[in-house]
Amino acid sequence: MTPCLDSVSCALWQCIGEENWVDNRTVYIGHREPPPGAEAYIPQRYPDNRIVSSKYTFWNFIPKNLFEQFRRIANFYFLIIFLVQLIIDTPTSPITSGLPLFFVIVVTAIKQGYEDWLRHRADNAVNQCPVHVIQHGKMVRKQSHRLLVGDIVLVKEDETFPCDLILLSSSREDGTCFVTTASLDGESSHKTYYAVQDTQAFNTEEEVDTLWATIECEQPQPDLYKFVGRINIYQDGNEPIARPLGSENVLLRGAALKNTQRIYAVAIYTGMETKMALNYQSKSQKRSAVEKSMNAFLIVYLCILISKALINTVLKYMWQADPNRDEPWYNEKTESEKQRHLVIRALTDFLAFMVLFNYIIPVSMYVTVEMQKFLGSYFISWDEEMFDEDLGEGALVNTSDLNEELGQVEYVFTDKTGTLTENNMEFIECCVDERVYVPHAVCNGQILPEASGSDTIDSSPEPGDKEHEELFFRALCLCHTVQVKEEETIDGIKRGIHRGKGTSFYISSSPDEVALVEGMKRLGFTYLRLKDNHMEILNRDDEIERFELLEVLNFDSVRRRMSVIVRSATGRQYYMFCKGADSSIFPRVISGKVDHVRARVELNAVEGLRTLCVAYKMLTQTEYEQVCRLLNSAKLALQERDRKLADAYDKIERNFILLGATAVEDRLQDKAADTIESLHNAGIKVWVLTGDKMETAAATCYASKLFRRSTQILELTTKRTEEQSLHDVLFDLSRTVLRQHSSLTRNTFSSFSADFQDYGLIIDGATLSAVMKPSQDSSSGSYKEIFLEICRNCSAVLCCRMAPLQKAQIVKLIKASKERPITLAIGDGANDVSMILEAHVGIGIMGKEGRQAARNSDYAIPKFKHLKKMLLVHGHYYYVRIAELVQYFFYKNICFIFPQFLYQFFCGFSQEPLYDTAYLTLYNISFTSLPILLYSLIEQHVSMDTLKRDPSLYRDIAKNSFLRWPSFIYWTLLGLFDAVVFFFGAFFLFDNTTFISSGQMFGNWTFGALVFTVLVFTVTLKLALDTHYWTWINHFVIWGSLLFYVIFSLLWGGIIWPFLNYQRMYYVFMQMLSSGPAWLSIILLILISLLPDILKKVLCRALWPSATERIQVQVKLLCSMSFPLQNAQGLYQGHLLEFTPLSSPHSPLGRATSSRHHNLRRSCTLSKKLMYTRWRRASSDSTFSCFFAFGKNIHYSSTRAGLETSV
Repeated sequence: MTPCLDSVSCALWQCIGEENWVDNRTVYIGHREPPPGAEAYIPQRYPDNRIVSSKYTFWNFIPKNLFEQFRRIANFYFLIIFLVQLIIDTPTSPITSGLPLFFVIVVTAIKQGYEDWLRHRADNAVNQCPVHVIQHGKMVRKQSHRLLVGDIVLVKEDETFPCDLILLSSSREDGTCFVTTASLDGESSHKTYYAVQDTQAFNTEEEVDTLWATIECEQPQPDLYKFVGRINIYQDGNEPIARPLGSENVLLRGAALKNTQRIYAVAIYTGMETKMALNYQSKSQKRSAVEKSMNAFLIVYLCILISKALINTVLKYMWQADPNRDEPWYNEKTESEKQRHLVIRALTDFLAFMVLFNYIIPVSMYVTVEMQKFLGSYFISWDEEMFDEDLGEGALVNTSDLNEELGQVEYVFTDKTGTLTENNMEFIECCVDERVYVPHAVCNGQILPEASGSDTIDSSPEPGDKEHEELFFRALCLCHTVQVKEEETIDGIKRGIHRGKGTSFYISSSPDEVALVEGMKRLGFTYLRLKDNHMEILNRDDEIERFELLEVLNFDSVRRRMSVIVRSATGRQYYMFCKGADSSIFPRVISGKVDHVRARVELNAVEGLRTLCVAYKMLTQTEYEQVCRLLNSAKLALQERDRKLADAYDKIERNFILLGATAVEDRLQDKAADTIESLHNAGIKVWVLTGDKMETAAATCYASKLFRRSTQILELTTKRTEEQSLHDVLFDLSRTVLRQHSSLTRNTFSSFSADFQDYGLIIDGATLSAVMKPSQDSSSGSYKEIFLEICRNCSAVLCCRMAPLQKAQIVKLIKASKERPITLAIGDGANDVSMILEAHVGIGIMGKEGRQAARNSDYAIPKFKHLKKMLLVHGHYYYVRIAELVQYFFYKNICFIFPQFLYQFFCGFSQEPLYDTAYLTLYNISFTSLPILLYSLIEQHVSMDTLKRDPSLYRDIAKNSFLRWPSFIYWTLLGLFDAVVFFFGAFFLFDNTTFISSGQMFGNWTFGALVFTVLVFTVTLKLALDTHYWTWINHFVIWGSLLFYVIFSLLWGGIIWPFLNYQRMYYVFMQMLSSGPAWLSIILLILISLLPDILKKVLCRALWPSATERIQVQVKLLCSMSFPLQNAQGLYQGHLLEFTPLSSPHSPLGRATSSRHHNLRRSCTLSKKLMYTRWRRASSDSTFSCFFAFGKNIHYSSTRAGLETSV
């Protein structure tokens, strides 16, 4: 692009950056060795182009998968129990532990194996894709996985690049090509990539094969937007010519060629070394609060298990201390066993009791939880309300491990541009010196038909001002990276852009640039095209002006500006145009009407507009050559190129003359204000983290209702800290908010009064950096704690002028605070990725700034408004469902195993099982698994519409309220009570009583079958009582599970199975059902077991109802009055104030807002809001007395096959 390159490249190629080269590679184009004497030829081995995204192979699947599964504590625990059952004589068969463990392992292995098989299939499809390679001057067809580094590849239009390539030449005359990188970063716009000028002429297979060159570049690294290298071209035995290579020369694997017939390129990174493959690396694993609670509960139950085994072991040896109470005759030890050391015998018995009671640890819970998360995540993807027709996409779940965490969010950190706003820029105005120009209705490349002309403010320009004005317009037409779609088919006729006809459109990765170029078009200066490295514009006189594009100093987030150097058509004038943020332009300006422009910029920023300043300077031939040397010196460096380029830019971009400024508006997204208001009502604090100016961001916060007009704004900014010390400012703000907090403490209901003061905090990046540093004065303590205390008492916080790393620091600071709140970060750009990865839950917006945020997030949604349903509906449901699932699993397992513990007191601690082996094995796998799994997938304790209408219901589940220790203790006590009822109810009802006409008494296996039957029916009906949302699937699964248990028991005990050596349960179940008292006992014990839970629900709903329970009662009341459902919903929405203790008479009315030049669409809704007073329910403890009988009436159970002794 620069004519001075040839003069400096030969002198630079051998010296720039070589002193620091350590980690680089040399690629020989076409595998041709360099000429003799040029440099040493060192062949290097690189991987082939095979992509491997799979985790396993056919040979390592079983050992690798087993190793990963047994790293889980629960699986490893059950493996140990299974091995203990194999090694020592235990009361239960190894099958009882081995089969559930085998089921868990097999199901998980099948799921992971199937997912990996899909990855293998996708890999094969990619690896076997044909590519065209140039060999010996001819085109050869290869499979993609056979491609090697150094191969010259031919790529045709609409084909994807098979690996990372350096562009050598193109079918286009200027050596450029157009590429879409939608599969990499989601940006569908066409990006321009450039061939090195010395290789542009190689346009055929024969010519390309004669190219003699090497490429020196850095080793593979995952940054998609960074590349450092250079190409050395050998010609006629002379010194090689060195050219810099950057990201604009690299074509990445996965991108597609567009609007270009063909290109020739050389492979530099292949296979798993391509940038796309390096981005496959997994993110750090996030754990939900529910999973942490599960692990804590599991430890408690493990302690209970050890305690049970220890108690039984001690009591057994106390029992056997009496010589008359040694082992009974049917369980007598052998001589070798009697001669064992007491410690060995005690340890063996302890392990045997551990095996007997190990079912209290619910191994199947982990499988059920995994299935619930995996299947439940599809409900987000299938939600039609979260589908965006413009994008043609719906919500995306990247990980299902955090579904329930969506119901626990306390802080939301959101980006502004593209998240709260549309990132759809509309050109509003521009000011040149003291004149302001306002074009009509110019919005992102679309000119509205009624728009014509422009408005100007102030007086007519002077002759000198007019020259300044046209220079400003030319600057905006030249200082950009916009591409032009040169012609478009309309009604079958191709029309061009010439003469400013509105039949074409502009494309750019930045919506701001499109809006600015379109704004200039409306003001009379039309950018036409970039052709042969010349930019063409059409001026007001319909004359085409040509400028040669010499250099582009691209925009970056650190400099916050971009520049171009162009040469006029006469070749005598060199212009350098620069545009950027006011903070990066004003310090570099030496003349111009700075005060007028600054005032206009500040005015526009207050109104929420995005502003850019424009400046220029003239360069002489000598100055331009110096700029070339400086830039080329930095570009040719392989080490620290970014730093050297930044230093070069800093030296070049100085001494500008200010031309003017522009203002564009980023419209607020649809329903963004409603979403933020709903989040506030749900008790969620919303913080906005943005890189924009404070005034622009504050205006957006007011528009989105993050700040209200009554909100008192507290500023913690650089401007204020310059007037006062940071220490004084922090303590002043702290006193202000704590004074309000103390008044709230004295008056619980002051938040509902008119005297309540709402605070909002604004902090900028520079002040945040100072706050994050430890205080120099040890007596004043850390500024972080004071800052956090201020933030806790503010309803909303705005952080402006934030760097991406600072966004992550803010999230980390809140995460690490003493409350340990659950955080959520949402954004749409690459600068939001750091905070998305840092937060507990990361959500990416499928926006116009690419898909980096969506790719790195846990969930991706099309628009910010979908966050409302994601949290208030899906998050609410997921949490309630999985909380019930976890508590229910522990409850039903303690109901299951505690009767086994009590049974040991009546069998001399002989480790005799109460239940049959089949029941032990199938209880968690078959009899009770499906109902809770279905409940955890489809339960809706309140309707979706109710959750959306009343966000305050979200507060009921905050702080992991359903999995706190009081709730866990209640479920555990309920399980213990039910277990005592099962066991002693059956024991006392059957004591010394005959039930069969023959006079035969029920034996131990019949007793166990009776207890197990009551158990299965009780825990299943308990779940039915907790179910609010009934469908035919619920009925089928719940009643079907009970029917399956009955049918299985009849078949298991009614048929002689040839594969069994003995059948304990033969005819036992039928014999039990043939007794009328048994039926009566089953019904009576089920009712007694369910009674405490029913009473608790009734009393709590009557005396201490939650907001959710109030809604449930109201809906049932309305339904009982025979109202149609739609009338009930409407009644709830508008006329239920008489049902609530407190109601708000204030209904926020939608305010019609207007801009100076257009009307914004606002969603105006009129709805009454319900407010509830919450009473904290005092916990009440119930105690149960357990009576144990020891004495002569106890009958022992035999372990011999086929025998059954009475109890």
